[in-house]
Amino acid sequence: MHSNKDKHHSMASHNELGKWGEDIAADYLQRQGYTIIERNWKSGHRDLDIIALDGQTLVIVEVKTRRNRLYTDPEMAVDYQKIVHLQQAANHYVKYKHIDLEVRFDVITVVGTENNTPAIEHIKEAF
Repeated sequence: MHSNKDKHHSMASHNELGKWGEDIAADYLQRQGYTIIERNWKSGHRDLDIIALDGQTLVIVEVKTRRNRLYTDPEMAVDYQKIVHLQQAANHYVKYKHIDLEVRFDVITVVGTENNTPAIEHIKEAF
């Protein structure tokens, strides 16, 4: 029975890592001149990590955070199912907010921990 608690604990630290990675990504985007309009926008069971404006383009940003590159390159973690979900959530957002802009999907990978400077990679038009 105790194994469940361990799993829960690792989940919490994973969420904190993810939250930290999203903060890093949001700061990075703002320094690049993007305007952040939403963080963690929820559409049903799906959520969009960051929605930003890049000039006249609405940018849906999926943030992938990893402590290190041991397992997989983080950008590989966006699978087909995830892409479909992101596109559905983005369509919902655009309709809901009556947005008439081009939409672009980016992936930002953040590799590192809070104690050191993370490596940030910004993949535009990721899919």
